[in-house]
Amino acid sequence: MTQNPSTPPAHRTSEPVKIEIDDSLEAVGPDAWDAVHAGSRLRAPFLAWTWQREWVGVFAEGRRLELRRVVDAAGRLVALLPLVEIGPQRFMLAGGADVSDYLDLLALRGEETDAWAALLEARAASRAVWELHAVPAASPTVTALPGLAAAAGLVAHAPVEERCPVVALPESWDAFLAALPKKHRHELTRKLRRFEREIPDGRIAWETTPAGIDTRLEHFLALHRASRAGKAKFMDARMERFFRRVIVALAARGAARLAFLDVAERPIAAFVMLEWEDTVGLYNSGFAPERAALSPGLVLLAGVVRDAIERGRRRFDFLRGEERYKYEFGPSAEEVHAVTIEARA
Repeated sequence: MTQNPSTPPAHRTSEPVKIEIDDSLEAVGPDAWDAVHAGSRLRAPFLAWTWQREWVGVFAEGRRLELRRVVDAAGRLVALLPLVEIGPQRFMLAGGADVSDYLDLLALRGEETDAWAALLEARAASRAVWELHAVPAASPTVTALPGLAAAAGLVAHAPVEERCPVVALPESWDAFLAALPKKHRHELTRKLRRFEREIPDGRIAWETTPAGIDTRLEHFLALHRASRAGKAKFMDARMERFFRRVIVALAARGAARLAFLDVAERPIAAFVMLEWEDTVGLYNSGFAPERAALSPGLVLLAGVVRDAIERGRRRFDFLRGEERYKYEFGPSAEEVHAVTIEARA
């Protein structure tokens, strides 16, 4: 249901904009949503229609949704801000805080600042708190929003929330190895050789089709739950439902793959990989703890990095979290921020 649109004062835009508020994603629909996503700075799948629809369907069930649309004077949709109520007068950006590694206002490139100014002016009298998680450091939501909020009589905070280790990929696997610190290169090659020596029939297998992923997702889930204390609690029935829906749906768009390290009897490591533009992202993982001495996760990780290089990808993103093993592959840390917008006290 669309509420009466409000047209905020245009103190900083060359053209007036209006804000429209709906209570469902379907008010925009996949085509219009993904057109904005395709024209945005942040092309990661967490902001695409598929991810947002599945997240709202699983994690926002029974909650109030406010989808704010920013439309320019020509009627062009320039930005989307889907907010889910998480408490009295408190809203969180759809995508949440736990399962989406990059989130932001979804806006056409170059329209972010004007869109934020309009959104803030339209809510200037509200006492509601807005929370946005996992916003990249370079986003105007981090760099420009605090000043825009102050101009609208609001307060915005944007502390660092987490860091994403990211590797710039060279043109060959040999060049990648050569660029690693000597200690890490030695350890990696030693573990790869040991695995090849002790498990000569081990191989990396990929599932890239929706049908193939649907068939083998059970293997990933079992390894994920077994691999570390706490992961079984994370992968509860609701989370499993989300994984099953979103990974298969993304695979249909060429944006998700499963990688397995298979041995004769069964897989001993598995990854969920996400892909966008020239980036390959390691989204989630699992391994057989009884085979930990063989470093199956590290072996599979080397394989998926090598595969990304051989397919011409230029970035390997470990996504949120700074686990030690990620830094054995020579990444740089890129910050993401938790942004809070609220009325002045």
